[in-house]
Amino acid sequence: MHIEFRHLRTIKAIHDCGGLARAADQLHITQSALSHQIKGLEDQAGVELFVRRSKPMRLSAAGLRLLRLAEQVLPQVEALQEEFAGLRDGKSGRLHIAIECHACFEWLFPVLETFRKAFPDVDVDIRPGLAFGALPALMKEEVDLVVSSDPEDLPGVTFTPLFDYSPVFVAASSHPLAQKPYIEAEDFRGQTLITYPVERARLDIFSQLLTPAKVEPASVRQVELTAVILLLVASNRGVAVLPDWVVREVKYSSDYITRPLTEQGVTRRLYAATRTEDLDKPYMQRLIALAGQEARRLQTQ
Repeated sequence: MHIEFRHLRTIKAIHDCGGLARAADQLHITQSALSHQIKGLEDQAGVELFVRRSKPMRLSAAGLRLLRLAEQVLPQVEALQEEFAGLRDGKSGRLHIAIECHACFEWLFPVLETFRKAFPDVDVDIRPGLAFGALPALMKEEVDLVVSSDPEDLPGVTFTPLFDYSPVFVAASSHPLAQKPYIEAEDFRGQTLITYPVERARLDIFSQLLTPAKVEPASVRQVELTAVILLLVASNRGVAVLPDWVVREVKYSSDYITRPLTEQGVTRRLYAATRTEDLDKPYMQRLIALAGQEARRLQTQ
């Protein structure tokens, strides 16, 4: 027996409408075509599906079995059609994000809170892209967006600029280096440098300043949370280098000072790396726009 979705819709329409004429109108076919469809289905089944002598038209026991199937299957088909339509329209989908910038968690959470209200049907997840190869995972479609400050020339991957930021030196107000207008690589000799638990190549202070100058601090202490880094700095347990938008509140505190790195300052750019084919998806465009807006808002506070 070959049952099609149209057969299930026909059985349900006749049951709901109580007759062929109204069911035909609901299905947008002629009554003759509907009768022919029922006859063909009954021929396949080898049993009558309707008690034709009753008014309104009533399903037989076999017809009721088919109706139960229709009531189970049709809602699932309709839900699948809506899901596919959402995928086509860019209203639903998957957005798994890997972050190579440790400090970006604090910046990204408000972005995702706004995003989920606009796109509630998009499956969002965040993975710290420091414990695995985030960009290879993007190319393998294991993640869908990578937040990174290190663009690479990769086939099928586009790096969209989000915003520029400046890594700044942070120390206690009583620290001797607080008297300097800017901080140079040599100033870190003899210092305890407090950083996020990230490999050196991904830390701005090393990649942009210390490694090129071949300067090594006295020690490096790794701390997971920004708040704890600032607590240790305020207690004169060490110094740190953080993005300017992360320490936006420090400049209003008497416990800390912030200073530029080098006389000219250091500027870095953060990117959203995505598969090029995904860039046209409305939810992807919206997230990237929100990310840039939130970062600029933080920088002007």
